[in-house]
Amino acid sequence: MHSWWDDQNPDRPTYEPLTDDLACDVVVVGAGLVGVTTALALARAGTSVVVVEARTVAAGTTGGTTGKVSLLQGTRLSTIQQHHAESLRGYVGANRAGQDWIRAYCQTSGLSYDERDAVTYATTAAGERRLRQEQEACVEADLPVVWDGEPGLPYEVRGAIRLVGQGQVDAVALTARVAADAVDAGARIFEGTRVLGVERGPRRRVRTAHATIEAQDVVLATGTPILDRGGFFARLSPKRSYAAAFRTEGPAVDAMHLSIDAPTRSLRTSTPDGSVLLVGGNGHTTGRARSEAAKLDELVAWARETFGVGTPLATWSAQDYSPTGGLPYVGRLLPVDPHVHVATGFDKWGMAMGAAAGLALAGDLLGEAPGWRDSVRAWRRPALRDATTAAVVNAEVGAELGKGWVSAALSRDEDPPSVRGLPPCADSGDGTRLSAVCTHLGGVVEWNDAERTWDCPLHGSRFADDGSVIEGPATRPLRRR
Repeated sequence: MHSWWDDQNPDRPTYEPLTDDLACDVVVVGAGLVGVTTALALARAGTSVVVVEARTVAAGTTGGTTGKVSLLQGTRLSTIQQHHAESLRGYVGANRAGQDWIRAYCQTSGLSYDERDAVTYATTAAGERRLRQEQEACVEADLPVVWDGEPGLPYEVRGAIRLVGQGQVDAVALTARVAADAVDAGARIFEGTRVLGVERGPRRRVRTAHATIEAQDVVLATGTPILDRGGFFARLSPKRSYAAAFRTEGPAVDAMHLSIDAPTRSLRTSTPDGSVLLVGGNGHTTGRARSEAAKLDELVAWARETFGVGTPLATWSAQDYSPTGGLPYVGRLLPVDPHVHVATGFDKWGMAMGAAAGLALAGDLLGEAPGWRDSVRAWRRPALRDATTAAVVNAEVGAELGKGWVSAALSRDEDPPSVRGLPPCADSGDGTRLSAVCTHLGGVVEWNDAERTWDCPLHGSRFADDGSVIEGPATRPLRRR
Protein backbone atom coordinates (compact mmCIF):
# COMPACT_ATOMS: atom_id res chain seq x y z
CA MET A 1 0.00 0.00 0.00
CA HIS A 2 1.33 3.40 -1.04
CA SER A 3 -0.41 6.71 -0.66
CA TRP A 4 -1.58 8.63 -3.70
CA TRP A 5 0.69 11.48 -2.66
CA ASP A 6 3.77 9.26 -2.65
CA ASP A 7 2.93 8.14 -6.17
CA GLN A 8 2.62 11.77 -7.32
CA ASN A 9 6.03 12.75 -5.95
CA PRO A 10 8.52 10.07 -7.04
CA ASP A 11 11.45 12.44 -7.60
CA ARG A 12 11.50 14.40 -4.35
CA PRO A 13 14.88 14.97 -2.67
CA THR A 14 16.42 12.26 -0.51
CA TYR A 15 18.89 12.58 2.36
CA GLU A 16 21.67 10.33 3.66
CA PRO A 17 21.54 8.60 7.08
CA LEU A 18 23.50 10.06 9.98
CA THR A 19 26.83 8.28 10.45
CA ASP A 20 28.98 10.74 12.42
CA ASP A 21 28.54 12.58 15.71
CA LEU A 22 27.31 16.16 15.42
CA ALA A 23 26.59 19.21 17.54
CA CYS A 24 23.97 21.88 16.90
CA ASP A 25 21.54 24.22 18.63
CA VAL A 26 18.33 22.23 18.04
CA VAL A 27 17.59 18.64 17.01
CA VAL A 28 14.18 18.07 15.43
CA VAL A 29 13.10 14.41 15.56
CA GLY A 30 10.64 13.62 12.76
CA ALA A 31 10.38 15.09 9.26
CA GLY A 32 6.65 15.41 8.80
CA LEU A 33 5.03 18.80 8.30
CA VAL A 34 5.48 19.79 11.97
CA GLY A 35 9.16 18.91 12.03
CA VAL A 36 10.20 20.56 8.78
CA THR A 37 8.14 23.70 9.49
CA THR A 38 9.91 24.02 12.85
CA ALA A 39 13.28 23.49 11.17
CA LEU A 40 12.61 26.05 8.43
CA ALA A 41 11.53 28.75 10.87
CA LEU A 42 14.56 28.14 13.09
CA ALA A 43 17.06 27.93 10.22
CA ARG A 44 15.81 31.17 8.71
CA ALA A 45 16.38 32.81 12.10
CA GLY A 46 20.02 31.68 12.09
CA THR A 47 19.65 28.70 14.46
CA SER A 48 21.77 25.60 13.81
CA VAL A 49 19.25 22.78 13.19
CA VAL A 50 19.55 19.05 12.54
CA VAL A 51 16.47 17.02 11.51
CA VAL A 52 16.56 13.24 11.94
CA GLU A 53 13.89 11.03 10.39
CA ALA A 54 13.58 7.27 10.96
CA ARG A 55 12.18 6.66 7.48
CA THR A 56 11.87 9.41 4.85
CA VAL A 57 10.51 12.94 4.76
CA ALA A 58 6.68 12.82 5.05
CA ALA A 59 6.69 9.03 5.47
CA GLY A 60 4.39 9.03 8.50
CA THR A 61 1.04 10.67 9.13
CA THR A 62 1.82 13.56 6.78
CA GLY A 63 2.22 11.18 3.86
CA GLY A 64 -1.15 9.55 4.51
CA THR A 65 -3.23 12.65 5.17
CA THR A 66 -6.12 13.76 2.98
CA GLY A 67 -4.44 17.16 2.87
CA LYS A 68 -7.40 19.29 3.96
CA VAL A 69 -6.34 22.71 5.25
CA SER A 70 -9.59 23.57 6.99
CA LEU A 71 -10.91 25.40 10.05
CA LEU A 72 -14.09 23.30 9.87
CA GLN A 73 -13.01 20.00 11.39
CA GLY A 74 -15.83 17.52 11.89
CA THR A 75 -16.91 17.70 15.55
CA ARG A 76 -13.56 19.06 16.76
CA LEU A 77 -14.77 22.50 17.84
CA SER A 78 -17.80 21.28 19.79
CA THR A 79 -15.54 18.75 21.54
CA ILE A 80 -13.14 21.52 22.53
CA GLN A 81 -16.07 23.68 23.62
CA GLN A 82 -17.20 20.91 25.98
CA HIS A 83 -13.73 20.31 27.44
CA HIS A 84 -12.03 23.72 27.29
CA ALA A 85 -14.42 26.44 26.19
CA GLU A 86 -11.93 29.12 27.16
CA SER A 87 -9.49 27.84 24.51
CA LEU A 88 -11.93 27.53 21.62
CA ARG A 89 -11.14 30.85 19.95
CA GLY A 90 -7.43 30.38 20.53
CA TYR A 91 -7.49 26.95 18.89
CA VAL A 92 -9.24 28.39 15.84
CA GLY A 93 -6.74 31.27 15.84
CA ALA A 94 -3.86 28.79 15.81
CA ASN A 95 -5.37 26.88 12.90
CA ARG A 96 -6.02 30.11 11.02
CA ALA A 97 -2.37 31.09 11.47
CA GLY A 98 -1.27 27.69 10.13
CA GLN A 99 -3.70 27.89 7.23
CA ASP A 100 -2.50 31.38 6.32
CA TRP A 101 1.12 30.22 6.45
CA ILE A 102 0.45 27.22 4.17
CA ARG A 103 -1.51 29.33 1.69
CA ALA A 104 1.21 31.99 1.52
CA TYR A 105 3.98 29.39 1.31
CA CYS A 106 2.29 27.57 -1.57
CA GLN A 107 1.78 30.82 -3.45
CA THR A 108 5.41 31.89 -3.13
CA SER A 109 6.72 28.39 -3.86
CA GLY A 110 4.56 27.69 -6.90
CA LEU A 111 2.73 24.78 -5.23
CA SER A 112 -0.95 24.09 -5.81
CA TYR A 113 -3.28 25.38 -3.11
CA ASP A 114 -6.83 24.62 -4.21
CA GLU A 115 -9.38 26.81 -2.49
CA ARG A 116 -12.45 24.75 -1.61
CA ASP A 117 -15.42 24.96 0.70
CA ALA A 118 -15.37 22.60 3.68
CA VAL A 119 -18.60 20.72 4.37
CA THR A 120 -19.52 18.59 7.38
CA TYR A 121 -22.74 16.62 6.91
CA ALA A 122 -25.08 14.30 8.79
CA THR A 123 -27.04 11.27 7.57
CA THR A 124 -28.84 10.34 10.83
CA ALA A 125 -30.97 12.13 13.40
CA ALA A 126 -28.26 11.72 16.03
CA GLY A 127 -25.71 13.07 13.59
CA GLU A 128 -27.90 16.07 12.86
CA ARG A 129 -28.05 16.91 16.56
CA ARG A 130 -24.26 16.75 16.78
CA LEU A 131 -24.04 18.85 13.64
CA ARG A 132 -26.17 21.56 15.26
CA GLN A 133 -23.82 21.51 18.25
CA GLU A 134 -20.84 21.92 15.94
CA GLN A 135 -22.57 24.81 14.21
CA GLU A 136 -23.06 26.53 17.58
CA ALA A 137 -19.39 26.04 18.43
CA CYS A 138 -18.38 27.49 15.06
CA VAL A 139 -20.55 30.56 15.68
CA GLU A 140 -18.98 30.95 19.13
CA ALA A 141 -15.54 30.83 17.47
CA ASP A 142 -16.56 33.45 14.86
CA LEU A 143 -16.45 31.03 11.94
CA PRO A 144 -19.08 32.06 9.37
CA VAL A 145 -20.60 28.64 8.71
CA VAL A 146 -23.95 28.34 6.96
CA TRP A 147 -26.53 25.56 7.04
CA ASP A 148 -26.71 23.68 3.75
CA GLY A 149 -29.59 21.30 3.17
CA GLU A 150 -28.32 20.20 -0.25
CA PRO A 151 -24.53 19.79 -0.16
CA GLY A 152 -24.44 18.18 -3.61
CA LEU A 153 -23.72 14.56 -2.70
CA PRO A 154 -25.10 11.57 -4.62
CA TYR A 155 -26.95 10.23 -1.56
CA GLU A 156 -29.44 11.52 0.97
CA VAL A 157 -28.26 13.64 3.89
CA ARG A 158 -30.18 15.33 6.71
CA GLY A 159 -28.17 18.52 6.51
CA ALA A 160 -24.71 20.03 6.41
CA ILE A 161 -22.73 23.04 7.53
CA ARG A 162 -20.45 24.78 5.04
CA LEU A 163 -17.43 27.03 5.53
CA VAL A 164 -16.24 28.76 2.37
CA GLY A 165 -12.68 29.58 1.41
CA GLN A 166 -10.78 26.64 2.89
CA GLY A 167 -8.01 24.74 1.08
CA GLN A 168 -6.62 21.42 -0.06
CA VAL A 169 -3.02 20.55 -0.89
CA ASP A 170 -0.64 17.76 -1.82
CA ALA A 171 0.87 17.30 1.64
CA VAL A 172 3.90 15.32 0.45
CA ALA A 173 4.83 17.92 -2.17
CA LEU A 174 4.39 20.66 0.43
CA THR A 175 6.47 18.91 3.10
CA ALA A 176 9.24 17.98 0.66
CA ARG A 177 9.50 21.60 -0.50
CA VAL A 178 9.57 22.94 3.07
CA ALA A 179 12.32 20.42 3.90
CA ALA A 180 14.37 21.49 0.86
CA ASP A 181 13.97 25.15 1.79
CA ALA A 182 15.06 24.38 5.35
CA VAL A 183 18.24 22.79 3.95
CA ASP A 184 18.81 25.83 1.75
CA ALA A 185 18.48 27.96 4.89
CA GLY A 186 21.19 25.93 6.63
CA ALA A 187 19.38 23.00 8.29
CA ARG A 188 20.74 19.47 7.92
CA ILE A 189 18.37 16.53 7.34
CA PHE A 190 19.19 12.85 7.83
CA GLU A 191 16.79 10.11 6.72
CA GLY A 192 16.92 6.46 7.76
CA THR A 193 18.05 7.54 11.22
CA ARG A 194 15.93 6.38 14.14
CA VAL A 195 16.37 8.12 17.48
CA LEU A 196 16.74 5.63 20.35
CA GLY A 197 16.85 8.02 23.29
CA VAL A 198 17.63 11.47 24.61
CA GLU A 199 20.05 11.79 27.53
CA ARG A 200 19.95 14.70 29.94
CA GLY A 201 22.94 16.86 30.86
CA PRO A 202 24.26 20.38 30.34
CA ARG A 203 23.33 19.70 26.70
CA ARG A 204 20.95 17.02 25.44
CA ARG A 205 22.52 13.96 23.81
CA VAL A 206 20.30 12.46 21.10
CA ARG A 207 21.27 8.82 20.53
CA THR A 208 20.80 7.05 17.20
CA ALA A 209 22.02 3.64 16.11
CA HIS A 210 25.31 4.94 14.68
CA ALA A 211 25.92 8.43 16.03
CA THR A 212 25.08 10.96 18.72
CA ILE A 213 23.97 14.58 18.36
CA GLU A 214 24.56 17.12 21.10
CA ALA A 215 22.12 20.04 21.23
CA GLN A 216 20.70 22.65 23.55
CA ASP A 217 17.10 21.78 22.64
CA VAL A 218 15.21 18.82 21.19
CA VAL A 219 11.84 18.89 19.40
CA LEU A 220 9.90 15.61 19.19
CA ALA A 221 7.68 15.77 16.10
CA THR A 222 7.10 12.02 15.80
CA GLY A 223 3.32 11.57 15.85
CA THR A 224 3.42 10.31 19.41
CA PRO A 225 6.46 11.15 21.55
CA ILE A 226 9.16 8.49 21.48
CA LEU A 227 10.11 9.34 25.08
CA ASP A 228 7.85 8.13 27.90
CA ARG A 229 8.69 11.12 30.09
CA GLY A 230 5.46 13.03 30.60
CA GLY A 231 3.31 9.96 29.92
CA PHE A 232 1.86 11.29 26.66
CA PHE A 233 1.19 7.72 25.54
CA ALA A 234 -1.48 7.62 28.28
CA ARG A 235 -2.99 10.91 27.08
CA LEU A 236 -3.41 9.82 23.46
CA SER A 237 -5.46 7.26 21.58
CA PRO A 238 -3.86 5.93 18.34
CA LYS A 239 -6.22 5.72 15.35
CA ARG A 240 -5.80 4.17 11.91
CA SER A 241 -7.96 5.11 8.95
CA TYR A 242 -8.01 4.21 5.27
CA ALA A 243 -8.09 5.99 1.94
CA ALA A 244 -8.32 5.23 -1.76
CA ALA A 245 -7.94 7.24 -4.98
CA PHE A 246 -10.17 6.69 -8.02
CA ARG A 247 -10.22 8.06 -11.58
CA THR A 248 -13.46 9.85 -12.47
CA GLU A 249 -14.74 11.47 -15.67
CA GLY A 250 -14.74 14.87 -14.01
CA PRO A 251 -14.71 16.35 -10.51
CA ALA A 252 -16.95 14.03 -8.48
CA VAL A 253 -17.36 16.56 -5.65
CA ASP A 254 -16.94 20.34 -5.57
CA ALA A 255 -15.96 20.69 -1.92
CA MET A 256 -14.14 18.87 0.90
CA HIS A 257 -16.84 16.73 2.54
CA LEU A 258 -16.75 14.90 5.87
CA SER A 259 -19.51 12.85 7.48
CA ILE A 260 -20.32 13.32 11.13
CA ASP A 261 -21.78 9.81 11.43
CA ALA A 262 -19.97 6.49 11.54
CA PRO A 263 -18.54 4.98 9.48
CA THR A 264 -16.74 8.17 8.58
CA ARG A 265 -16.57 9.25 4.96
CA SER A 266 -14.06 11.88 3.81
CA LEU A 267 -14.27 13.13 0.23
CA ARG A 268 -12.18 15.50 -1.88
CA THR A 269 -10.64 15.72 -5.32
CA SER A 270 -6.91 15.43 -5.84
CA THR A 271 -4.46 18.33 -6.21
CA PRO A 272 -4.11 19.52 -8.90
CA ASP A 273 -5.94 16.76 -10.85
CA GLY A 274 -9.66 17.20 -10.13
CA SER A 275 -10.52 14.03 -12.07
CA VAL A 276 -9.18 11.92 -9.18
CA LEU A 277 -11.53 11.34 -6.24
CA LEU A 278 -10.04 10.66 -2.81
CA VAL A 279 -12.22 8.70 -0.39
CA GLY A 280 -11.25 8.13 3.24
CA GLY A 281 -12.74 6.70 6.41
CA ASN A 282 -13.43 3.50 8.38
CA GLY A 283 -11.16 4.53 11.25
CA HIS A 284 -10.53 2.41 14.34
CA THR A 285 -8.13 2.19 17.27
CA THR A 286 -4.79 0.79 16.12
CA GLY A 287 -4.43 -2.96 16.60
CA ARG A 288 -8.09 -3.50 17.53
CA ALA A 289 -9.75 -4.29 14.18
CA ARG A 290 -10.83 -7.83 13.43
CA SER A 291 -9.53 -7.31 9.87
CA GLU A 292 -7.90 -4.15 8.53
CA ALA A 293 -8.19 -5.55 5.00
CA ALA A 294 -11.95 -5.81 5.45
CA LYS A 295 -12.07 -2.17 6.55
CA LEU A 296 -10.30 -1.11 3.37
CA ASP A 297 -12.35 -3.42 1.15
CA GLU A 298 -15.58 -2.04 2.56
CA LEU A 299 -14.45 1.54 1.87
CA VAL A 300 -13.54 0.69 -1.72
CA ALA A 301 -16.86 -1.13 -2.24
CA TRP A 302 -18.78 1.89 -0.90
CA ALA A 303 -16.95 4.24 -3.28
CA ARG A 304 -17.66 1.97 -6.26
CA GLU A 305 -21.34 1.68 -5.42
CA THR A 306 -21.78 5.38 -4.63
CA PHE A 307 -19.71 7.01 -7.37
CA GLY A 308 -19.52 4.29 -10.03
CA VAL A 309 -15.73 4.25 -9.99
CA GLY A 310 -13.46 1.37 -10.98
CA THR A 311 -10.29 -0.14 -9.59
CA PRO A 312 -8.47 2.15 -7.14
CA LEU A 313 -5.40 3.99 -8.39
CA ALA A 314 -3.95 3.71 -4.89
CA THR A 315 -4.99 2.54 -1.44
CA TRP A 316 -3.30 3.44 1.82
CA SER A 317 -3.66 3.96 5.55
CA ALA A 318 -2.46 6.51 8.08
CA GLN A 319 -2.13 6.81 11.84
CA ASP A 320 -3.28 9.77 13.92
CA TYR A 321 -3.47 10.43 17.65
CA SER A 322 -6.52 11.72 19.51
CA PRO A 323 -5.86 13.69 22.72
CA THR A 324 -7.91 12.83 25.79
CA GLY A 325 -8.32 16.54 26.55
CA GLY A 326 -9.63 17.61 23.16
CA LEU A 327 -6.76 20.02 22.44
CA PRO A 328 -3.40 19.15 20.85
CA TYR A 329 -0.29 19.08 22.99
CA VAL A 330 2.36 21.56 21.83
CA GLY A 331 5.15 22.59 24.17
CA ARG A 332 7.41 21.12 26.83
CA LEU A 333 7.64 17.36 27.21
CA LEU A 334 7.91 17.95 30.98
CA PRO A 335 6.76 21.15 32.69
CA VAL A 336 10.11 21.48 34.50
CA ASP A 337 12.32 20.86 31.45
CA PRO A 338 12.57 23.84 29.06
CA HIS A 339 14.78 21.99 26.56
CA VAL A 340 12.71 19.03 25.26
CA HIS A 341 9.58 19.92 23.32
CA VAL A 342 6.71 17.97 21.78
CA ALA A 343 3.86 18.36 19.29
CA THR A 344 1.15 15.71 19.10
CA GLY A 345 -2.59 15.04 19.38
CA PHE A 346 -3.87 16.68 16.19
CA ASP A 347 -6.74 14.18 15.92
CA LYS A 348 -6.58 13.88 12.09
CA TRP A 349 -6.35 17.66 11.64
CA GLY A 350 -2.60 18.06 11.38
CA MET A 351 -2.28 20.30 8.31
CA ALA A 352 -3.22 23.81 9.49
CA MET A 353 -2.57 22.86 13.12
CA GLY A 354 0.67 21.07 12.23
CA ALA A 355 2.07 24.16 10.54
CA ALA A 356 0.89 26.26 13.50
CA ALA A 357 2.59 23.86 15.92
CA GLY A 358 5.87 24.17 14.03
CA LEU A 359 5.65 27.96 14.14
CA ALA A 360 4.76 27.86 17.86
CA LEU A 361 7.68 25.61 18.79
CA ALA A 362 10.10 27.73 16.78
CA GLY A 363 8.62 30.79 18.47
CA ASP A 364 9.16 29.25 21.91
CA LEU A 365 12.84 28.67 21.13
CA LEU A 366 13.28 32.13 19.61
CA GLY A 367 11.29 33.97 22.28
CA GLU A 368 8.59 35.01 19.82
CA ALA A 369 5.39 33.27 20.97
CA PRO A 370 2.23 34.14 18.96
CA GLY A 371 -0.87 35.51 20.68
CA TRP A 372 -2.80 32.23 20.46
CA ARG A 373 0.08 30.23 22.00
CA ASP A 374 -1.51 29.43 25.39
CA SER A 375 -4.47 27.66 23.76
CA VAL A 376 -2.41 24.67 22.64
CA ARG A 377 0.02 24.10 25.49
CA ALA A 378 1.32 20.61 26.25
CA TRP A 379 0.44 21.05 29.92
CA ARG A 380 -2.65 22.71 31.36
CA ARG A 381 -4.91 22.25 34.35
CA PRO A 382 -6.95 19.14 33.47
CA ALA A 383 -10.73 19.43 33.32
CA LEU A 384 -13.00 16.77 34.81
CA ARG A 385 -13.93 15.64 31.31
CA ASP A 386 -10.22 15.18 30.52
CA ALA A 387 -9.75 12.90 33.53
CA THR A 388 -12.86 10.89 32.67
CA THR A 389 -11.81 10.42 29.06
CA ALA A 390 -8.25 9.47 30.07
CA ALA A 391 -9.61 6.95 32.58
CA VAL A 392 -11.75 5.29 29.89
CA VAL A 393 -8.89 5.22 27.37
CA ASN A 394 -6.45 3.70 29.86
CA ALA A 395 -9.02 1.20 31.14
CA GLU A 396 -9.37 -0.01 27.56
CA VAL A 397 -5.58 -0.24 27.29
CA GLY A 398 -5.46 -2.35 30.45
CA ALA A 399 -8.16 -4.64 29.09
CA GLU A 400 -6.26 -5.06 25.81
CA LEU A 401 -3.07 -5.87 27.71
CA GLY A 402 -4.74 -8.70 29.64
CA LYS A 403 -6.70 -9.95 26.64
CA GLY A 404 -3.57 -10.22 24.50
CA TRP A 405 -1.68 -12.38 26.98
CA VAL A 406 -4.65 -14.62 27.75
CA SER A 407 -5.50 -15.08 24.07
CA ALA A 408 -1.91 -16.02 23.25
CA ALA A 409 -1.82 -18.55 26.07
CA LEU A 410 -5.09 -20.18 24.96
CA SER A 411 -4.54 -19.97 21.20
CA ARG A 412 -4.53 -23.23 19.26
CA ASP A 413 -4.22 -21.55 15.87
CA GLU A 414 -1.41 -23.29 14.01
CA ASP A 415 -1.80 -21.42 10.72
CA PRO A 416 0.20 -18.21 10.37
CA PRO A 417 -0.08 -15.34 10.69
CA SER A 418 -0.73 -16.07 14.34
CA VAL A 419 0.23 -15.20 17.91
CA ARG A 420 0.38 -18.02 20.42
CA GLY A 421 2.18 -19.42 23.42
CA LEU A 422 3.78 -18.11 26.59
CA PRO A 423 5.78 -16.02 26.11
CA PRO A 424 3.73 -15.02 23.03
CA CYS A 425 5.35 -15.77 19.68
CA ALA A 426 4.43 -13.97 16.43
CA ASP A 427 4.59 -15.95 13.20
CA SER A 428 3.81 -14.13 9.94
CA GLY A 429 4.32 -17.23 7.81
CA ASP A 430 7.54 -16.20 6.06
CA GLY A 431 9.78 -18.27 8.33
CA THR A 432 10.56 -15.42 10.71
CA ARG A 433 9.48 -15.99 14.30
CA LEU A 434 9.38 -12.99 16.61
CA SER A 435 8.46 -12.14 20.15
CA ALA A 436 4.88 -10.88 20.05
CA VAL A 437 5.53 -8.59 23.01
CA CYS A 438 5.68 -4.90 22.10
CA THR A 439 8.99 -3.36 23.18
CA HIS A 440 7.22 -0.26 24.51
CA LEU A 441 5.12 -1.46 27.45
CA GLY A 442 4.60 -5.17 26.90
CA GLY A 443 1.36 -5.35 24.94
CA VAL A 444 0.80 -8.36 22.69
CA VAL A 445 0.83 -7.30 19.04
CA GLU A 446 -1.87 -8.15 16.52
CA TRP A 447 -1.47 -8.96 12.82
CA ASN A 448 -2.55 -6.21 10.39
CA ASP A 449 -3.73 -8.13 7.32
CA ALA A 450 -3.94 -5.05 5.09
CA GLU A 451 -0.34 -3.90 5.54
CA ARG A 452 1.37 -7.08 6.80
CA THR A 453 2.51 -5.45 10.01
CA TRP A 454 2.38 -6.24 13.72
CA ASP A 455 0.38 -3.53 15.51
CA CYS A 456 0.21 -3.00 19.26
CA PRO A 457 -3.35 -2.42 20.56
CA LEU A 458 -2.10 -0.50 23.60
CA HIS A 459 -0.43 2.68 22.33
CA GLY A 460 -0.13 2.19 18.59
CA SER A 461 3.45 1.01 18.08
CA ARG A 462 3.76 -0.74 14.72
CA PHE A 463 6.38 -3.19 13.46
CA ALA A 464 7.16 -4.62 10.02
CA ASP A 465 6.84 -8.36 9.48
CA ASP A 466 10.58 -8.69 10.19
CA GLY A 467 10.09 -6.99 13.57
CA SER A 468 11.65 -3.61 12.69
CA VAL A 469 9.96 -0.51 14.10
CA ILE A 470 7.67 1.45 11.78
CA GLU A 471 6.11 4.03 14.11
CA GLY A 472 4.75 4.67 17.57
CA PRO A 473 6.32 5.16 20.98
CA ALA A 474 8.44 1.99 20.59
CA THR A 475 12.04 2.54 19.47
CA ARG A 476 13.34 -1.06 19.66
CA PRO A 477 12.38 -3.89 17.26
CA LEU A 478 10.56 -7.06 18.21
CA ARG A 479 13.04 -9.69 19.35
CA ARG A 480 13.83 -12.68 17.13
CA ARG A 481 12.75 -16.04 18.55
